[in-house]
Formats: sequence, C-alpha cells, structure tokens
Amino acid sequence: MTPGLMIAAPRSGSGKTTLTLGLLRAFTRAGLKVGSAKCGPDYIDGAFHRIATGRASTNLDSWAMPPSLMAGLAAEVGAGADLVIAEALMGLFDGVPGPAGHTGSSADVAAALGWPVLLVLDASGQSQSAAAVAKGCATYDPRIRIAGVVLNRLGSPRHARLAGEAISALGIPVVGAMMRSDAIVLPERHLGLVQAGETGDIEHRLDAMADFVTTHCDIAAIRSLAAEGAALPNARAQPVRPPGQRIAVARDQAFSFLYPHVLQGWRMQGAEIAFFSPLADEAPDDGADACWLPGGYPELHAGRLAEASRFLTGLRRFAESRPIHGECGGYMVLGKTLTDAEGTAHAMAGLLDVSTSFARRKLHLGYREASLTGPSCLGPAGTRLRGHEFHYASVTDPGRDEPLAAVVDAYGSDPVPTGSRRGMVSGSFFHLIAAVP
Repeated sequence: MTPGLMIAAPRSGSGKTTLTLGLLRAFTRAGLKVGSAKCGPDYIDGAFHRIATGRASTNLDSWAMPPSLMAGLAAEVGAGADLVIAEALMGLFDGVPGPAGHTGSSADVAAALGWPVLLVLDASGQSQSAAAVAKGCATYDPRIRIAGVVLNRLGSPRHARLAGEAISALGIPVVGAMMRSDAIVLPERHLGLVQAGETGDIEHRLDAMADFVTTHCDIAAIRSLAAEGAALPNARAQPVRPPGQRIAVARDQAFSFLYPHVLQGWRMQGAEIAFFSPLADEAPDDGADACWLPGGYPELHAGRLAEASRFLTGLRRFAESRPIHGECGGYMVLGKTLTDAEGTAHAMAGLLDVSTSFARRKLHLGYREASLTGPSCLGPAGTRLRGHEFHYASVTDPGRDEPLAAVVDAYGSDPVPTGSRRGMVSGSFFHLIAAVP
C-alpha cells in the first residue's frame, strides 16, 4: 500500500487545511505524485486538494461507508502515487455514537488504514502547555500513532522553542513551527471555504501556502513520517447504484456538491456522465435516461436560474418520461419557489410541490440514514442509504407530494419523513454517500 499520513488536530481551526494544501503543493512541485483524501462529509476541501496536486481526491468516512468501500477508495487514491496525504475533519477524535471504528472520526480512518498522524497544534496563548495537549492526543487512543507535531500560530522564535522543547521531551518529533500569519487565509462563505473553482487566484494562493510551509517545516522529515498502512482487503470501491445508464449531471457554480466516489461508482457500472450548466441556460442532455441536480449554491444564483428558460423548459420536458433527482440545492430548484437571502421569491421548476427559503436561515447539519418509502431512481422502497445534511435553507411549504424517505440521525432519533417524490421526480436535502449493504 502507498505510504500515507493523516494531517489532524485537536480541534477545528488549528491550521489543518493550510498545512495540508501547503504540503500537497510543495510535494507536487518537488516532482512527487501525491494522492489526497478528506475525512468525513466535505465537498469543498477535496476540490482544493485536486488543484494542488493535479490528481483526483476522495472522501473517507467510517460512519457512512462500509469498510470495504473505504479501503477500496484509499487503495485507489494511492494507486500510482508516491505518497497519500489525508486531511482530518474537526478534532482528531470527534465523531458520533457508533460501534468501535465506525463513529465517523478521523481517528477511525487512521486506525483502519494504518496511517500515522501528523498533529497540528495551535499554540497561540500557550507554550509548554502544548506538550500536555500533544501527550493527551498521543495516549488517548491506542489504535493510532502520533508520528510528529507541527506547531502553528507561533508569535516568536522563543515561543517556538518553549513549546517545541516540551513536546520533543515526550519523544514526539516537532517537524514544523509555523509563525502567525494572515497572508495565506482562504476566503469563506456560509458553508465553509469559497469553492476552489471560484477562487480566482487559487494557483497563487496554493503556491504561497507551499512556500510558507516549506519555510517553516522540515518537508523531508514530514515525508519520512508517512508509512505503509495496514494490509487492506483486495477490494475496489463498492459502486453506488446509478440512476440511469446515461446520466445528465448539472455542474457549475450553482451545482457542484457531488462526491467524486459517487460519480466513480456510477462509471464503474458502465454509466456515462453528460454534464450541463443550468447557469449557462443549458438543458439536460436529451439522450440521457436520468438527470441529477447536485447540491451547491443555487440560493446565490436564484434570479439567473429563474430566468434560464431553456434549462427549466428542458428539465420539465425531461421529467415527462425520465427520472430526475435533486440533492439539497438541486431539491430546492425542483420545487415551486426558492426565496433568496433578501426575501425575494423566485419561481423554480415546479416539478415538486415544495417551497424553500434561504431568508430564514437555520443550520441543519449531521449524518442521516435514509430508508426509501417508495420506489425512485435511488432504488426500490426499503433501500437504506447513508449520507448527511448540511444546509441553512428551510422548507417553508412542504406541499402535498409523497415523502422520499424516512430518516434517522446518528444519535438514535425517531424516523421522520424527508424529501419529496412525484411521478419520476424526487429530491431531498439528504446528500448520498453510500448504500447500506
């Protein structure tokens, strides 16, 4: 198995993304072929990984994915690479209730794949106390190994020395000391970072991160920390059922949140993908036998979408004879109206009876397991799927359509109906990650 390394931290906001992107670009510039992965349900970071390395990235999720799927994806992203770098989510041990090894934490992924952990510590406001945090992370979970530490947001060389010597005394190598800097921050919006494709100076920013990391870290030492992981089963990623043989998939700045492994799974089963841009007023390919509207940021482009007559007319014509499914933002566009942040209601496709609003912002976040209440292009009634929700929009009028599924969260909630289906059109705020075997 290709040597791998997990970049993790005790909490969010510690500098994982800066270090990960800086390392990915630095190693790539040095001529290495670098595979990359993002732990947990996150569309945005993986797109930055892909630009930094020029290679596809993937998601690894111990709660939503069967072990064989996670192992297969890890093996595939490492195929032909010299090194794999995985970026953790939140804090290293943060997850949800679940059986051992299946809590969705990044520690689960590191343990399952046998990858050592490079810990990023935000040392602002402390010095030797950073060693206590490092020791806690190193001893909390015996399944994983903290192979090294990179200190971040240091105020001075003296600060670096005090924290670094205390950690080194524990036998944990300190392989980087990054000074406090606001010069390499990526722009953000309400769902996290602004998407990689919308960051106009992304190449410059990635090079700046690589320069910063190379200046403040021992790149050769970090590469040496990567290790061949556990022996994985000889398995490829289990495919997710495609909704059709030729699938028209919306893709532009309004529709961009579709996990790479889902597309990969469809293609593995022989499906063809035909991308189209609703923002460019393109209709779905008339030669396709299914249409998929991913999530994204339609609330930022609601006016343009409402005026995209060829797109809307083509979508309605498509729905007369073939299935259409919308995830999150795609679901909102399939409904009657979408109200933007300023409170203006825009007419959408009207293929589902639901109305949604971004003016009434409320965070909906977390893992979901869905059981289909009726047949759809996602599968027959009773099909169980795992995924997540992450949106601020709210349903203002659910309409009279049948629900798509009953969902429970990872904390044992009672099943509740979600989504809509009418004829061959379906949608919900649920983002699909994997089918339950």
